[in-house]
Parts: sequence; structure tokens; C-alpha cells
Amino acid sequence: MSAPKIKFASVTLDCPDQEALADFYAALLGWEKRRFDAEWLAVLPPTGDFYLLFQQIDDYVPPVWPNEPGKQQQMVHLDFAASPSDKEAVRKHAVACGATICPVQYSDDYTIFIDPVGHPFCISFYG
Repeated sequence: MSAPKIKFASVTLDCPDQEALADFYAALLGWEKRRFDAEWLAVLPPTGDFYLLFQQIDDYVPPVWPNEPGKQQQMVHLDFAASPSDKEAVRKHAVACGATICPVQYSDDYTIFIDPVGHPFCISFYG
């Protein structure tokens, strides 16, 4: 028996203000913001074949990164990629959109950022 076809559709980020976080990722990535209904807000890439969803959680607690024992830990993080020749421009753009560069970095090949509500994400710079 063959496996059923399952397609990747989205990643959902919990947040205290879905409009604000969707605005951040739409500006960061240059993607379209789209509301599906009262509960679900998304940003979609030009291909439209998947999206980032934002779910508002009134008692949202941001993760602590790097992890600390007994503190809220990240469940997932997003990875993006950009050209190595654009590294400084990408870093400046992310900060201008509202990201923070994490003080703890592990490699020159990627930069770890924190989005406006505390989710860590990485932008890799591979040739």
C-alpha cells in the first residue's frame, strides 16, 4: 500500500498580537499578508504554496533563548536563507523591521535573531 500524499501547508506561531507579528514577517520577507477569518492571519510567499500563520494567545509567554532551565523554551524556530554578499544588508533590514540580533551567535554562516514577541529565527548565508 502506498502512503497518502501529504503536503506541507504552514507553520503557526503563537503570539500576543497577530496583526503586529504578521506585519513584522510580511515586512521582513516581502510577503503578502492575508486574513482567512477572525482567528487566522497569515503571510504568504509569492508562490502561495505554504504560509506562516499567526494565532493570537492572550496569555502568551515568550520563549527564552538560549534555553534556561525552568524557563519557557522554544518549540520550533524558523530558518531563512540569503546570499552571503547580502549579509550586512539583510541584518540591517531585519533589525529595521523590528528583529533583535541575539547576543549569542554560534557561527559566521548564519545570524540568530529574535522576532518582536520572542521567537528565535535564523538567516543562513551560504553561497
